[in-house]
Amino acid sequence: MRLNKFLAMAGVAARRKCDALILEGKVFVNNQKIQTLGYQIDEKKDKVFFDGKEINLPSNFLYFKLNKPKGYLCTSQDDRKRKTVFDIVSVKDARLFCVGRLDYNTEGLLIITNDGVFAEKLIHPSFDIEKEYHCTVKGELKESELAVLRAGVVENGTRLPKAKVKVLAIENTPNGKRTKLSIKIKEGLNRQIRRMFKVINRDIILLKRVAIGDITLGGLPRGQFKPLTQKEILCLDSYI
Repeated sequence: MRLNKFLAMAGVAARRKCDALILEGKVFVNNQKIQTLGYQIDEKKDKVFFDGKEINLPSNFLYFKLNKPKGYLCTSQDDRKRKTVFDIVSVKDARLFCVGRLDYNTEGLLIITNDGVFAEKLIHPSFDIEKEYHCTVKGELKESELAVLRAGVVENGTRLPKAKVKVLAIENTPNGKRTKLSIKIKEGLNRQIRRMFKVINRDIILLKRVAIGDITLGGLPRGQFKPLTQKEILCLDSYI
């Protein structure tokens, strides 16, 4: 097995990131530093170490869904000591990681697993899995603004991907009107929805992911997590 695949399956990082870790000299096989891409190992006999810790393939795979609150990072640790989703989802002796990410101020559905190959395939852009967000913005959006969002906003001369945008409600509040929207995207560029609304000069009040493909929060309370059902796992597996 290729070393980068082994590391990805063990949940160290995505395969490309594992290649970078190998080149940085952070990976050892049988006490020998390996900096060769494509290096082959015998996963049953060789001992692999990353950052001084032995890496093993999971004996069983775990799959969870979390309703991520605002103010949590999708990373295992933070040098500024901010809270991470693994302060909520923690399983002894399991190296868990997020399938994709939500930014610090975005809440909602997040899938967490120790199955590296499954995760790597699921986030690959070629599979185009649709994700739905509920977004609340200040003011009442004009039809012309909705048309721009649907067509793909132009940011610094580059057009962002199209989005399916539907108005859910227009509310009157003591601070003025606000619009609730359903936004569906496939590619999921970094901070894509926030970038879309920045281009049209609209402030986001709340951004929440409510679905990944056919997987939904299903009433899961904010800050809570639970295992995916077998049906949900098979549903995700059908996309890849």
